[in-house]
Amino acid sequence: MIKNQFLTIAKQYKEVILISILVIFYTVGIFGLTNETTRDLFLPMSFMNLLLSFVIMILSRKTNKLYFVLFLSLTFLVGMTAEWIGIHTGYLFGEYYYGENLGTKMDGVPLIIGINWGILSVCSCNVTSIFIKKSIWLSSFVSAFLMMLLDVLIEPVAITSDYWHWDSLNIPLYNYFCWFAVALPLHFLYFKWKLGEQNKVTIALFSILVMFFSILNF
Repeated sequence: MIKNQFLTIAKQYKEVILISILVIFYTVGIFGLTNETTRDLFLPMSFMNLLLSFVIMILSRKTNKLYFVLFLSLTFLVGMTAEWIGIHTGYLFGEYYYGENLGTKMDGVPLIIGINWGILSVCSCNVTSIFIKKSIWLSSFVSAFLMMLLDVLIEPVAITSDYWHWDSLNIPLYNYFCWFAVALPLHFLYFKWKLGEQNKVTIALFSILVMFFSILNF
């Protein structure tokens, strides 16, 4: 009886619960990363916030779950491949390499990066779904642009946090162009498969990521 009541309440307030978990973990992350005494302890655990975000994003999904899983799988493969090309050839993104604070790597690329491509793609696409309803190309363009803008916030934090480093002194503009170029066909597929949905959790996650990296930048 108590178990059934708990499950009913959890289902009824699912979105609130999932968003609350995100807020708590990212708030703790901000305090941990901005405090000199705890920063070195929190940095190696950075991938855990992304992994938690990924799980919550999946739990929040409402429709087209099979195609959603296929999209995430494809995004992971494309993201990992693009990053591998980037660090081993410099043809994508520029000359850079990954540091030690993003967890287990596969041939130099942290596995969490492939997951991150899925998180950022889904969140930016669902934010776009609020404003654009019909045009697949416009939706794809705007969402890829939003994802690129989020990378603008992420890059300075990534460098100081030993997530990744550039061989040049400045972050190349070519990096942002490549983010947009790789994201655009993925986002087109997202909307082509009609995966865009009014999902409060992913929209909240996008907003939390913007605030998280904005605060860490200052």
